[in-house]
Amino acid sequence: MDESPEPALRPRLRDALTQAMKARDTTSVRALRSVLAAIDNAEAADPSAAPREEPGLIAGGVAGLGAGEVARRIVTEEDVRDIVLAAISEREAAALQYDVLQRPDEAKRLRDEADLIRSVASDGPPLG
Repeated sequence: MDESPEPALRPRLRDALTQAMKARDTTSVRALRSVLAAIDNAEAADPSAAPREEPGLIAGGVAGLGAGEVARRIVTEEDVRDIVLAAISEREAAALQYDVLQRPDEAKRLRDEADLIRSVASDGPPLG
């Protein structure tokens, strides 16, 4: 019997976001939107790949249909995992800072977000 591969990490995050929105779980929605936005930002077009202006055109103009289009970056599954791991680490580091500042509610919220992201991410192949 042919086993299907585990779903990719991004679709799992999106599914978890949909479920969190339906459940009106604002902490989960905030955490998942943040991670998905970081992944989307990693795919942003590289500005250095943009076509150069040609003399005689309006500032920022390029000649030819579609000449101003720049392809988005390709983000691999490994890149997505690295982004997710970074999001978890950032939350854990910030929680430690809140502990030092004696702000346990904020620290707990960030740890809860990190745990949620780790939980969604760990439903597939191991992270790291």
